[in-house]
Amino acid sequence: MMRPTVSSLRAARVARSGAVRAFSSRDLIPNEPAKPEVHTDSVPGPASKACIDKIQDSRTHVVVGDYEKSSGNYLVDADGNTLLDVFGQISSTALGYNVPQMIELAKTPEFIHAALNRPALGSFPPKNWAEVLETGLLTVRPKGLDHLVTTLCGSSANETAFKAAFMAYRQRERGSADAPFTQEELESCMLNQAPGAPELCVLSFKQGFHGRLFGSLSATRSKAIHKIDVPAFDWPVAPFPELQYPLSEHAAANKAEEARCLAEYEDILVRHKAHKPVAAVIIEPILSEGGDCHASPEYFRSLRLIARKHGAFFIADEVQTGVGATGTFWAHEKWGLSAEDAPDFVTFSKKMQQAGIFHRAETRPNAPYRNYNTWMGDPMRALQAREIIRIIKDNDLVNYTRATGDVLTAALSDVFSRHQGLVENHRGQDEATFQAFDIANQQKRDQFLGKMRAAGVQIGGCGDRAVRLRPTLTFGPEHVAILADKMDSVLKEIK
Repeated sequence: MMRPTVSSLRAARVARSGAVRAFSSRDLIPNEPAKPEVHTDSVPGPASKACIDKIQDSRTHVVVGDYEKSSGNYLVDADGNTLLDVFGQISSTALGYNVPQMIELAKTPEFIHAALNRPALGSFPPKNWAEVLETGLLTVRPKGLDHLVTTLCGSSANETAFKAAFMAYRQRERGSADAPFTQEELESCMLNQAPGAPELCVLSFKQGFHGRLFGSLSATRSKAIHKIDVPAFDWPVAPFPELQYPLSEHAAANKAEEARCLAEYEDILVRHKAHKPVAAVIIEPILSEGGDCHASPEYFRSLRLIARKHGAFFIADEVQTGVGATGTFWAHEKWGLSAEDAPDFVTFSKKMQQAGIFHRAETRPNAPYRNYNTWMGDPMRALQAREIIRIIKDNDLVNYTRATGDVLTAALSDVFSRHQGLVENHRGQDEATFQAFDIANQQKRDQFLGKMRAAGVQIGGCGDRAVRLRPTLTFGPEHVAILADKMDSVLKEIK
């Protein structure tokens, strides 16, 4: 019996998907290249290496981009190589490179003034600031969360949520939002002592990543190299389920694993009440940097309800998962929570360009300047966010990404069927293009990433041996076919 090809699988999926037929990346980016092209023996090539050598501490540099020449889903490097980019600047590229509509935005007087005259938003916002937010970010606010604070990056969004949670927790303990601070609190906080600097904590999860500032780094548990030598808050960590794949073959074991983790999580919350209460719980809908770790919607619903039961605020860190990448605008929508039970905070950045937090009125600080800094976001980035949101809605790109995810699942399953033992734990099949898989060991994983670049595909790793896909929302079946063919060839090389 003839094995179906990637192209035939793709055609079958496309036939069932009106969303895929109705849109192509070239509708937005007419000059997007048709395929990758690599002219150097390796990536990065000699011109890229020469650029890298001029930059202080270039050890983390993977590709030196020529962003003027990059287009759509293709990143051009300093050597003139054209790479299909399925890593998207670590999940930060929403639509692609040099999208004409975004270029037109940059030419508008509104954008030019925002770029030239950056205000200290907390004290001197521009007159159109409310309108920019109301027609942009607030149109995609998560269910139940009507308040917004803009910030500078994902790490600072999480830090802002931590501070808001601590403040709201203490005001609740004082009895009301307008209860005054005591003189002892005002004096002791200046010495970093209780009661003004209370013994409270944030609970996070094994393999979670929430940033690299002091609070967010204390909550980060993905890699030791991120944390070593940096003083950290003594905050608790809960286990995250280690699911077995395929999910359909391990349903009972995975259910038991989630129950075990939930029991230990609740036990930590209870034990900490006596000496250092948990004011907030933070989790990513998919633990991305730590290896693309997944759990069921039932597990996440339980996390949220247990947090509320024990008085802890609940933070959904959507910095990497937000803005349509998983086939819903916010990944936590799949948890099926009501507006009343929605997370207390949703943090965002990356694909949105503008970072920030959505939250409720009850977590608004009771006095000005408590959750404050000079910039409080960036009007230029907020304008980008508004235009990105408009383009996503006008082109139905969330549904398009979900349909492309079906094509991707079929193509990867076909490729992986020929490389069993080398590739395993394919996951995220219900998360649109936000998919991942493991390679036998870290050495082979890193070899795979390097050879994929040399073959013309920029792709990323995470965890100890995982490969993660983070393409744009305009990534479509034509890109899937190229990706699958390149992966198949590279896997044959390293087998």
